[in-house]
Amino acid sequence: MGRAFMDRFRLIRWDCAAGWALVGDDGHPVIEVSSYLGFLVARAFSKHTIRAYALDMLCFWRWLATTHRDPLTVAVTDMIEFIRWEQDRENVTDRGPNVFRLDDGRNTGMTARTINRRLAAIHGFFEHLQRQEPERQIRNPVPRGQINRTWRAPRRGLLGHTQRHVSRSDLRLQTPRRLPRGLDPDEVQRLVASLRTYRDKAMALLMLYGGLRSCEVLALNIRDIDMGHRSARVMGKGGAERVVPLDEDVLRAIHRYLLRERPESERTEAFLVAKGKHRGGPLTAGGLRTIFRYHRAKAGVPAASPHRLRHTFGTNMAQAGVDAHVLKDLMGHANIDSTQIYVHLSSAHLRQQYDDAQARIRERDGRG
Repeated sequence: MGRAFMDRFRLIRWDCAAGWALVGDDGHPVIEVSSYLGFLVARAFSKHTIRAYALDMLCFWRWLATTHRDPLTVAVTDMIEFIRWEQDRENVTDRGPNVFRLDDGRNTGMTARTINRRLAAIHGFFEHLQRQEPERQIRNPVPRGQINRTWRAPRRGLLGHTQRHVSRSDLRLQTPRRLPRGLDPDEVQRLVASLRTYRDKAMALLMLYGGLRSCEVLALNIRDIDMGHRSARVMGKGGAERVVPLDEDVLRAIHRYLLRERPESERTEAFLVAKGKHRGGPLTAGGLRTIFRYHRAKAGVPAASPHRLRHTFGTNMAQAGVDAHVLKDLMGHANIDSTQIYVHLSSAHLRQQYDDAQARIRERDGRG
Protein backbone atom coordinates (compact mmCIF):
# COMPACT_ATOMS: atom_id res chain seq x y z
CA MET A 1 0.00 0.00 0.00
CA GLY A 2 2.93 2.28 -0.66
CA ARG A 3 1.39 4.15 -3.64
CA ALA A 4 1.25 7.89 -3.13
CA PHE A 5 -2.11 9.24 -2.07
CA MET A 6 -3.86 11.49 -4.53
CA ASP A 7 -5.70 14.65 -3.58
CA ARG A 8 -8.84 13.34 -5.20
CA PHE A 9 -10.36 9.88 -5.44
CA ARG A 10 -13.26 8.60 -7.47
CA LEU A 11 -15.51 5.61 -7.24
CA ILE A 12 -16.16 4.32 -10.74
CA ARG A 13 -17.81 1.33 -12.36
CA TRP A 14 -15.20 -1.32 -13.06
CA ASP A 15 -15.18 -4.61 -14.93
CA CYS A 16 -14.84 -6.80 -11.86
CA ALA A 17 -17.01 -8.91 -9.59
CA ALA A 18 -17.82 -6.00 -7.26
CA GLY A 19 -18.68 -3.69 -10.16
CA TRP A 20 -16.90 -0.72 -8.55
CA ALA A 21 -13.32 0.41 -8.07
CA LEU A 22 -11.72 3.17 -6.02
CA VAL A 23 -9.24 5.00 -8.25
CA GLY A 24 -6.99 8.01 -7.89
CA ASP A 25 -6.21 10.69 -10.45
CA ASP A 26 -3.75 8.28 -12.04
CA GLY A 27 -6.67 6.03 -12.99
CA HIS A 28 -5.29 3.03 -11.09
CA PRO A 29 -7.52 1.18 -8.62
CA VAL A 30 -6.54 0.84 -4.97
CA ILE A 31 -5.78 -2.88 -4.97
CA GLU A 32 -6.52 -3.44 -1.29
CA VAL A 33 -9.97 -1.88 -1.59
CA SER A 34 -10.70 -3.91 -4.73
CA SER A 35 -9.71 -7.06 -2.85
CA TYR A 36 -12.01 -6.13 0.02
CA LEU A 37 -14.98 -5.46 -2.26
CA GLY A 38 -14.32 -8.76 -4.02
CA PHE A 39 -14.36 -10.47 -0.64
CA LEU A 40 -17.79 -8.96 0.04
CA VAL A 41 -19.02 -10.38 -3.26
CA ALA A 42 -17.72 -13.82 -2.26
CA ARG A 43 -19.63 -13.51 1.02
CA ALA A 44 -22.82 -12.90 -1.00
CA PHE A 45 -23.33 -9.32 0.19
CA SER A 46 -26.03 -7.61 -1.86
CA LYS A 47 -24.96 -5.25 -4.65
CA HIS A 48 -26.57 -2.39 -2.71
CA THR A 49 -24.46 -3.11 0.37
CA ILE A 50 -21.30 -3.45 -1.73
CA ARG A 51 -22.01 -0.11 -3.39
CA ALA A 52 -22.57 1.50 0.02
CA TYR A 53 -19.35 0.03 1.43
CA ALA A 54 -17.46 1.15 -1.68
CA LEU A 55 -18.70 4.68 -1.04
CA ASP A 56 -17.58 4.35 2.59
CA MET A 57 -14.11 3.43 1.37
CA LEU A 58 -14.11 6.47 -0.90
CA CYS A 59 -14.87 8.72 2.08
CA PHE A 60 -12.20 7.06 4.20
CA TRP A 61 -9.57 7.42 1.46
CA ARG A 62 -10.48 11.06 0.95
CA TRP A 63 -9.92 11.66 4.66
CA LEU A 64 -6.58 9.84 4.52
CA ALA A 65 -5.50 12.02 1.60
CA THR A 66 -6.70 15.22 3.24
CA THR A 67 -4.86 14.49 6.50
CA HIS A 68 -1.81 12.91 4.78
CA ARG A 69 -2.15 9.63 6.66
CA ASP A 70 -1.13 6.13 5.63
CA PRO A 71 -3.85 3.57 6.44
CA LEU A 72 -1.30 1.23 7.99
CA THR A 73 -0.44 3.82 10.66
CA VAL A 74 -3.99 4.93 11.51
CA ALA A 75 -4.82 4.49 15.19
CA VAL A 76 -8.00 4.61 17.26
CA THR A 77 -7.34 8.24 18.22
CA ASP A 78 -7.10 9.11 14.53
CA MET A 79 -10.51 7.56 13.92
CA ILE A 80 -12.03 9.95 16.45
CA GLU A 81 -10.77 12.75 14.20
CA PHE A 82 -12.30 10.91 11.23
CA ILE A 83 -15.66 10.89 13.03
CA ARG A 84 -15.45 14.65 13.59
CA TRP A 85 -14.53 15.12 9.93
CA GLU A 86 -17.54 13.07 8.88
CA GLN A 87 -19.82 15.16 11.05
CA ASP A 88 -18.87 18.23 9.03
CA ARG A 89 -17.31 17.24 5.77
CA GLU A 90 -17.46 17.64 2.00
CA ASN A 91 -20.47 16.23 0.25
CA VAL A 92 -20.58 13.26 -2.08
CA THR A 93 -22.35 13.88 -5.35
CA ASP A 94 -23.38 11.67 -8.21
CA ARG A 95 -21.56 12.69 -11.40
CA GLY A 96 -23.53 10.37 -13.62
CA PRO A 97 -24.21 6.64 -13.73
CA ASN A 98 -20.58 5.55 -13.51
CA VAL A 99 -18.80 8.00 -11.21
CA PHE A 100 -19.05 9.25 -7.63
CA ARG A 101 -16.78 12.11 -6.59
CA LEU A 102 -16.17 14.07 -3.42
CA ASP A 103 -16.80 17.73 -4.20
CA ASP A 104 -15.70 20.89 -2.46
CA GLY A 105 -19.20 21.91 -1.38
CA ARG A 106 -20.07 21.69 2.28
CA ASN A 107 -23.10 20.18 3.91
CA THR A 108 -24.33 19.74 7.44
CA GLY A 109 -22.40 16.54 7.99
CA MET A 110 -23.27 12.87 8.03
CA THR A 111 -25.81 11.35 10.38
CA ALA A 112 -24.78 9.06 13.23
CA ARG A 113 -26.30 6.12 11.37
CA THR A 114 -24.20 6.81 8.26
CA ILE A 115 -21.01 7.28 10.29
CA ASN A 116 -21.64 4.00 12.10
CA ARG A 117 -21.91 2.25 8.74
CA ARG A 118 -18.65 3.88 7.67
CA LEU A 119 -16.97 2.53 10.82
CA ALA A 120 -18.36 -0.95 10.15
CA ALA A 121 -17.02 -0.87 6.59
CA ILE A 122 -13.59 0.33 7.72
CA HIS A 123 -13.45 -2.30 10.47
CA GLY A 124 -14.27 -4.97 7.89
CA PHE A 125 -11.62 -3.62 5.53
CA PHE A 126 -8.87 -3.92 8.16
CA GLU A 127 -10.10 -7.36 9.20
CA HIS A 128 -9.73 -8.39 5.56
CA LEU A 129 -6.19 -6.97 5.44
CA GLN A 130 -5.29 -8.88 8.61
CA ARG A 131 -6.50 -12.13 7.06
CA GLN A 132 -4.71 -11.45 3.79
CA GLU A 133 -1.40 -10.41 5.33
CA PRO A 134 -1.12 -11.85 8.87
CA GLU A 135 2.66 -11.52 8.87
CA ARG A 136 2.40 -7.72 8.76
CA GLN A 137 0.54 -7.53 12.09
CA ILE A 138 -1.77 -4.78 10.86
CA ARG A 139 -3.75 -3.08 13.63
CA ASN A 140 -7.45 -2.47 13.22
CA PRO A 141 -8.15 1.18 14.14
CA VAL A 142 -11.85 0.48 14.69
CA PRO A 143 -11.95 -1.75 17.78
CA ARG A 144 -14.97 -3.86 18.51
CA GLY A 145 -16.43 -4.68 21.92
CA GLN A 146 -19.07 -7.17 22.94
CA ILE A 147 -22.49 -6.06 24.09
CA ASN A 148 -25.26 -8.24 25.39
CA ARG A 149 -28.58 -8.23 23.59
CA THR A 150 -31.43 -10.00 25.29
CA TRP A 151 -33.97 -11.67 23.02
CA ARG A 152 -37.44 -11.81 24.49
CA ALA A 153 -39.33 -12.93 21.41
CA PRO A 154 -41.63 -15.78 22.43
CA ARG A 155 -41.00 -17.52 19.13
CA ARG A 156 -37.52 -18.42 20.24
CA GLY A 157 -38.82 -21.18 22.48
CA LEU A 158 -37.23 -22.16 25.76
CA LEU A 159 -34.12 -20.12 25.05
CA GLY A 160 -36.05 -17.04 24.04
CA HIS A 161 -34.86 -15.11 27.09
CA THR A 162 -31.18 -15.86 26.64
CA GLN A 163 -28.55 -13.35 25.72
CA ARG A 164 -26.34 -13.36 22.68
CA HIS A 165 -23.17 -11.37 22.20
CA VAL A 166 -23.24 -8.80 19.44
CA SER A 167 -20.03 -7.25 18.15
CA ARG A 168 -20.27 -3.45 18.01
CA SER A 169 -17.61 -0.86 17.43
CA ASP A 170 -16.41 0.90 20.57
CA LEU A 171 -16.44 4.08 18.46
CA ARG A 172 -20.09 3.64 17.47
CA LEU A 173 -22.17 6.80 17.83
CA GLN A 174 -25.52 7.00 19.56
CA THR A 175 -28.26 7.19 16.94
CA PRO A 176 -31.35 9.27 17.70
CA ARG A 177 -34.53 7.25 18.09
CA ARG A 178 -36.83 8.87 15.54
CA LEU A 179 -40.45 7.95 15.10
CA PRO A 180 -41.13 6.86 11.52
CA ARG A 181 -43.36 9.29 9.68
CA GLY A 182 -45.72 7.84 7.14
CA LEU A 183 -47.88 9.64 4.62
CA ASP A 184 -51.37 10.65 5.67
CA PRO A 185 -54.36 9.21 3.76
CA ASP A 186 -54.80 12.33 1.63
CA GLU A 187 -51.13 12.27 0.58
CA VAL A 188 -51.38 8.58 -0.28
CA GLN A 189 -54.51 9.17 -2.36
CA ARG A 190 -52.90 12.03 -4.30
CA LEU A 191 -49.69 10.09 -4.95
CA VAL A 192 -51.43 6.91 -6.12
CA ALA A 193 -53.78 8.95 -8.33
CA SER A 194 -50.78 10.49 -10.08
CA LEU A 195 -49.41 7.07 -11.12
CA ARG A 196 -50.51 6.55 -14.71
CA THR A 197 -48.90 3.21 -15.51
CA TYR A 198 -49.69 -0.14 -13.96
CA ARG A 199 -45.97 -0.72 -13.47
CA ASP A 200 -45.48 2.38 -11.35
CA LYS A 201 -48.70 1.73 -9.45
CA ALA A 202 -47.74 -1.91 -8.76
CA MET A 203 -44.31 -0.90 -7.42
CA ALA A 204 -45.74 1.83 -5.19
CA LEU A 205 -48.47 -0.44 -3.82
CA LEU A 206 -45.97 -3.20 -3.03
CA MET A 207 -44.24 -0.73 -0.72
CA LEU A 208 -47.43 0.85 0.60
CA TYR A 209 -49.50 -2.31 1.17
CA GLY A 210 -46.75 -4.94 1.30
CA GLY A 211 -44.00 -3.09 3.18
CA LEU A 212 -41.32 -3.96 0.63
CA ARG A 213 -38.06 -2.04 0.44
CA SER A 214 -37.29 -0.39 -2.90
CA CYS A 215 -34.42 -2.82 -3.55
CA GLU A 216 -36.76 -5.73 -2.86
CA VAL A 217 -39.27 -4.42 -5.38
CA LEU A 218 -36.56 -4.05 -8.03
CA ALA A 219 -35.23 -7.56 -7.33
CA LEU A 220 -38.69 -9.15 -7.45
CA ASN A 221 -38.82 -11.94 -10.01
CA ILE A 222 -41.86 -12.97 -12.03
CA ARG A 223 -41.71 -16.47 -10.59
CA ASP A 224 -41.69 -14.97 -7.06
CA ILE A 225 -45.26 -13.71 -7.50
CA ASP A 226 -47.92 -16.30 -6.69
CA MET A 227 -51.27 -14.99 -7.89
CA GLY A 228 -53.11 -18.10 -6.68
CA HIS A 229 -51.89 -17.80 -3.11
CA ARG A 230 -51.92 -13.98 -3.23
CA SER A 231 -48.34 -13.70 -2.05
CA ALA A 232 -44.80 -12.87 -3.14
CA ARG A 233 -41.51 -14.45 -2.16
CA VAL A 234 -39.15 -11.62 -1.26
CA MET A 235 -35.38 -11.71 -0.86
CA GLY A 236 -34.56 -9.25 1.90
CA LYS A 237 -31.43 -7.92 3.57
CA GLY A 238 -28.68 -10.42 4.22
CA GLY A 239 -30.28 -12.95 1.88
CA ALA A 240 -33.19 -13.51 4.28
CA GLU A 241 -36.21 -14.78 2.39
CA ARG A 242 -39.80 -14.15 3.43
CA VAL A 243 -43.27 -14.62 1.98
CA VAL A 244 -45.40 -11.47 1.92
CA PRO A 245 -49.19 -11.62 1.51
CA LEU A 246 -50.49 -9.30 -1.20
CA ASP A 247 -53.50 -7.00 -1.08
CA GLU A 248 -56.10 -7.30 -3.85
CA ASP A 249 -55.23 -3.83 -5.20
CA VAL A 250 -51.58 -4.85 -5.44
CA LEU A 251 -52.42 -8.09 -7.25
CA ARG A 252 -54.70 -6.26 -9.67
CA ALA A 253 -52.01 -3.72 -10.56
CA ILE A 254 -49.36 -6.44 -11.01
CA HIS A 255 -51.69 -8.59 -13.12
CA ARG A 256 -52.59 -5.70 -15.45
CA TYR A 257 -48.96 -4.64 -15.74
CA LEU A 258 -47.82 -8.14 -16.72
CA LEU A 259 -50.63 -8.53 -19.25
CA ARG A 260 -50.74 -5.07 -20.80
CA GLU A 261 -47.48 -3.17 -20.26
CA ARG A 262 -44.49 -5.36 -19.56
CA PRO A 263 -42.16 -5.43 -22.60
CA GLU A 264 -41.29 -8.72 -24.23
CA SER A 265 -37.96 -9.69 -22.71
CA GLU A 266 -35.84 -12.63 -21.68
CA ARG A 267 -35.26 -10.94 -18.34
CA THR A 268 -37.04 -12.53 -15.38
CA GLU A 269 -37.18 -9.42 -13.20
CA ALA A 270 -40.78 -8.35 -12.80
CA PHE A 271 -40.27 -4.63 -13.38
CA LEU A 272 -38.57 -3.53 -16.59
CA VAL A 273 -37.77 -0.29 -18.39
CA ALA A 274 -40.77 0.52 -20.57
CA LYS A 275 -39.26 2.78 -23.23
CA GLY A 276 -36.03 4.12 -24.68
CA LYS A 277 -32.81 2.36 -25.57
CA HIS A 278 -32.91 0.30 -22.37
CA ARG A 279 -36.47 -0.93 -22.98
CA GLY A 280 -36.84 -4.49 -21.72
CA GLY A 281 -33.93 -4.18 -19.29
CA PRO A 282 -34.31 -4.26 -15.51
CA LEU A 283 -35.40 -1.04 -13.84
CA THR A 284 -32.56 0.42 -11.77
CA ALA A 285 -32.52 2.20 -8.42
CA GLY A 286 -31.77 5.44 -10.27
CA GLY A 287 -34.74 4.86 -12.53
CA LEU A 288 -37.00 4.32 -9.54
CA ARG A 289 -35.75 7.52 -7.89
CA THR A 290 -36.54 9.42 -11.11
CA ILE A 291 -40.08 8.03 -11.12
CA PHE A 292 -40.67 9.14 -7.54
CA ARG A 293 -39.17 12.60 -8.11
CA TYR A 294 -41.60 13.14 -10.98
CA HIS A 295 -44.70 11.86 -9.23
CA ARG A 296 -44.17 13.53 -5.87
CA ALA A 297 -43.83 16.86 -7.70
CA LYS A 298 -46.88 16.11 -9.83
CA ALA A 299 -48.98 15.02 -6.83
CA GLY A 300 -47.74 17.80 -4.55
CA VAL A 301 -46.47 15.30 -1.98
CA PRO A 302 -42.81 16.30 -1.47
CA ALA A 303 -42.30 13.73 1.30
CA ALA A 304 -43.19 10.78 -0.94
CA SER A 305 -40.36 8.28 -1.34
CA PRO A 306 -40.05 4.48 -1.42
CA HIS A 307 -38.87 4.43 2.18
CA ARG A 308 -41.73 6.71 3.27
CA LEU A 309 -44.25 4.32 1.68
CA ARG A 310 -42.70 1.44 3.63
CA HIS A 311 -42.93 3.54 6.81
CA THR A 312 -46.59 4.17 6.01
CA PHE A 313 -47.17 0.43 5.80
CA GLY A 314 -45.48 -0.20 9.16
CA THR A 315 -47.33 2.65 10.84
CA ASN A 316 -50.72 1.58 9.45
CA MET A 317 -50.18 -2.03 10.51
CA ALA A 318 -49.17 -1.01 14.04
CA GLN A 319 -52.14 1.35 14.36
CA ALA A 320 -54.45 -1.46 13.19
CA GLY A 321 -53.23 -3.60 16.08
CA VAL A 322 -50.91 -6.03 14.26
CA ASP A 323 -48.62 -7.82 16.72
CA ALA A 324 -45.05 -6.51 16.69
CA HIS A 325 -43.62 -9.98 15.99
CA VAL A 326 -45.96 -10.46 13.04
CA LEU A 327 -45.02 -7.00 11.74
CA LYS A 328 -41.35 -7.89 12.13
CA ASP A 329 -41.80 -10.87 9.82
CA LEU A 330 -43.89 -8.89 7.32
CA MET A 331 -41.27 -6.14 7.05
CA GLY A 332 -38.27 -8.46 7.06
CA HIS A 333 -36.58 -6.92 10.10
CA ALA A 334 -33.61 -8.83 11.48
CA ASN A 335 -34.66 -8.17 15.07
CA ILE A 336 -37.65 -6.86 16.96
CA ASP A 337 -35.86 -3.62 17.91
CA SER A 338 -36.35 -2.27 14.40
CA THR A 339 -40.05 -3.05 14.54
CA GLN A 340 -40.72 -1.58 17.96
CA ILE A 341 -40.39 1.98 16.65
CA TYR A 342 -43.73 1.52 14.89
CA VAL A 343 -45.36 0.82 18.23
CA HIS A 344 -44.36 4.32 19.40
CA LEU A 345 -46.89 6.08 17.25
CA SER A 346 -48.21 9.63 17.08
CA SER A 347 -49.42 11.22 20.29
CA ALA A 348 -52.91 11.51 18.82
CA HIS A 349 -53.10 7.77 18.23
CA LEU A 350 -51.70 7.04 21.68
CA ARG A 351 -54.28 9.39 23.22
CA GLN A 352 -57.08 7.64 21.33
CA GLN A 353 -55.86 4.24 22.49
CA TYR A 354 -55.67 5.52 26.07
CA ASP A 355 -59.14 7.05 25.97
CA ASP A 356 -60.66 3.89 24.48
CA ALA A 357 -59.00 1.74 27.17
CA GLN A 358 -60.20 4.03 29.95
CA ALA A 359 -63.74 3.93 28.56
CA ARG A 360 -63.71 0.13 28.67
CA ILE A 361 -62.36 0.18 32.24
CA ARG A 362 -65.04 2.65 33.37
CA GLU A 363 -67.73 0.48 31.80
CA ARG A 364 -66.32 -2.62 33.49
CA ASP A 365 -66.18 -0.93 36.87
CA GLY A 366 -69.65 0.56 36.50
CA ARG A 367 -68.36 4.12 36.66
CA GLY A 368 -70.49 5.16 33.71
